[in-house]
Amino acid sequence: MKILLINPPRSPENNILKFAPEEAKRFIHKKLIGPPLGLLTIAAAVKDHDVVVFDMKGEYDLDPDTPPLDLLVELLVNKHKPDLVGVTVITSEFDYCVEICRTVKKINPAILTVAGGLHVTLCPDDFSDPSFDVVIPGQCPHTFREVVRVKEAEGSFASIPGIIINTAGGLKRTTGKPVPWDGADANYLMPDRSHIKRWIDTYKVGNSPFPSTYVFTSLGCPYKCTFCSIWTQFKGKYYQRTVESLITELKSIEEYPVVRFADANTVVDENFIMELFRRIEEEDIRKTFIMDIRADVAANRPDIIERLAKGGLKVVICGFESFRDEELKKYHKDSPAVDNQEAVKVFEQNGIMVRGNYVVPPDYNVKDFEALSAYADRNRVVYAGYTVLTPMPGTIYYQQVKDQIIDHNYRKYNFFNSVMKTTLPHDEFHTRIGSLWLIKKGTDVI
Repeated sequence: MKILLINPPRSPENNILKFAPEEAKRFIHKKLIGPPLGLLTIAAAVKDHDVVVFDMKGEYDLDPDTPPLDLLVELLVNKHKPDLVGVTVITSEFDYCVEICRTVKKINPAILTVAGGLHVTLCPDDFSDPSFDVVIPGQCPHTFREVVRVKEAEGSFASIPGIIINTAGGLKRTTGKPVPWDGADANYLMPDRSHIKRWIDTYKVGNSPFPSTYVFTSLGCPYKCTFCSIWTQFKGKYYQRTVESLITELKSIEEYPVVRFADANTVVDENFIMELFRRIEEEDIRKTFIMDIRADVAANRPDIIERLAKGGLKVVICGFESFRDEELKKYHKDSPAVDNQEAVKVFEQNGIMVRGNYVVPPDYNVKDFEALSAYADRNRVVYAGYTVLTPMPGTIYYQQVKDQIIDHNYRKYNFFNSVMKTTLPHDEFHTRIGSLWLIKKGTDVI
């Protein structure tokens, strides 16, 4: 069977960038960099078929003259003549996924369209557009493989438990429970990176001359931050990979000198991370590592940070979130603001550059911005990011404030646009956030 898996384009909506002072614009995120691990894992699950993965993000980065989305989809379908087209969906890219599947159906209604990913898992009812045939929530490589098998056998998708079928009468969830799937351990599948060689030069962070790739050491998150959808996606469960599977993967990706660990928090199991970096040293694996580490971990276990630095850790993304303890408690962050300052000291003592991220609530007034600016200025880091506290569908925060949302355009749900009424005038609110991006030590972008 011919299968085409598509990673959709990024949303261009970015009011922080739009209203930022000119001197701040170069530092503000315009794209997320890295290959689509989910689709590459799906490709590995159906490797016995004729599979093509197409990274539209990489394509638009590679060639600015790439045709508009509908024409690009038409070119892909006419070239590869797929029996099945699969799309991965996050909230801000939902509209593009609808456009992709509508275009596919316009070209050939017989092509089966399948949607999966974060937004499918958290908001399956959004996929009622007739351009979607099958919707697969959750971790789904094995389920996708079963959909392919049934499609090839011309069977009934109703026989597959845990999926959603788009029927003339609406969305219908099939009966039964899916087979349990531990994508981090017993059922781990190595992402098939051979599909993305075309775009490898676009996977570069900042001014690095070397491409980077994502590698996950875990799935889910044991913490319960109100604004985060990672733990809700996995229903609060946490799955840890084995040290040896990670060593095998790291040794297999020589073309990627930079590895960005794609975990919510890379240091959760302290014994695990120490053993992993012992084995990295033993195997003489030399890479530049980037990872997310909580401030309280660094503040309480500087010995771990020292060990990771010796093993190649060069950049840490740290969610400061706020400078106020009352806000951190409201977010269920479980880490006081003082940990942020202590963590920065630990990281810098070990030669690790810090990317500190703050989220700005829509109700901030002038005094709030001045207080945040003063705090960030006193506690500068090499890289800094300032985004909007956004009620992402599927999060606790969304449930808390959903009646206050005034903008339901999904393309704006990427943390760079307030979708709630702001205390300050809309443009001024985003301008002030944009100005904050200048408060950092470094002159590079990450």
